[in-house]
Amino acid sequence: MTNSIDQVARKSRSSIRSGLALMILCALIWSPSLSFGQQSDPDTSEPVNVVSPPSPLDNKRILGIIPNYRTWPSLKDYKPLSPKEKFEIARQDSFDRGTIALAAMFAADAQLTNADPSFGQGVKGYAHYLGASYGDFVIGNYMSEAVFPTLLHQDPRYFRRGIGSTRSRLAYSIGQIFWTHTDSDRTQFNYSEILGNSTAVAISNAYYPDSRNATDSATKLGMQIGIDMASNVLKEFWPDVSRKFSRKHQ
Repeated sequence: MTNSIDQVARKSRSSIRSGLALMILCALIWSPSLSFGQQSDPDTSEPVNVVSPPSPLDNKRILGIIPNYRTWPSLKDYKPLSPKEKFEIARQDSFDRGTIALAAMFAADAQLTNADPSFGQGVKGYAHYLGASYGDFVIGNYMSEAVFPTLLHQDPRYFRRGIGSTRSRLAYSIGQIFWTHTDSDRTQFNYSEILGNSTAVAISNAYYPDSRNATDSATKLGMQIGIDMASNVLKEFWPDVSRKFSRKHQ
């Protein structure tokens, strides 16, 4: 009983860290000092939106690490992806050097917290953690960006809003986790995100011998959805942040 509680506690610490990171990120973006894409009317306290088209996405990595291949500037002139293009996005996200770097960081965190005692410690233990962490990314990417979007005719891309108040854009970016675009240019519940990550978690039970119960699976699914939410927020606001820093640098 004690061992089970300890294992859940270790998993929960990682979940809490991910949740705190998301909360801090959202708080920073929500801050009035970081009001992107809007100006204040001198006669009122209400913000006045600057209606300008979203900038093109030239940088395929956020912060030089996080893969950004499935972000699209906007829904204007929408064209659906072919199954081949969906699998190509999953391939790019999965085999990017940034994904490997992220897997290495997640593996280091898991080893430090001894998340899966059967993996052990030292170089051999870290190799187990790294393989499992990278497997999580690859399987999750292919399931949520290629397999289920192809089967369900949903679009795996994140379409930036790029205009509007900071709060509306924040709500929009988080909302795309649960509501997505279809190949027929409609909106629909994001089955690909939920079913794709649920399938990835189920598959991961094959190589996580210490976490094959319902509680651990639910924790891992919640962590993955939280990470995807944070990723959407970054994708929405990163071009604004990048331009802001570029102007300061110039």
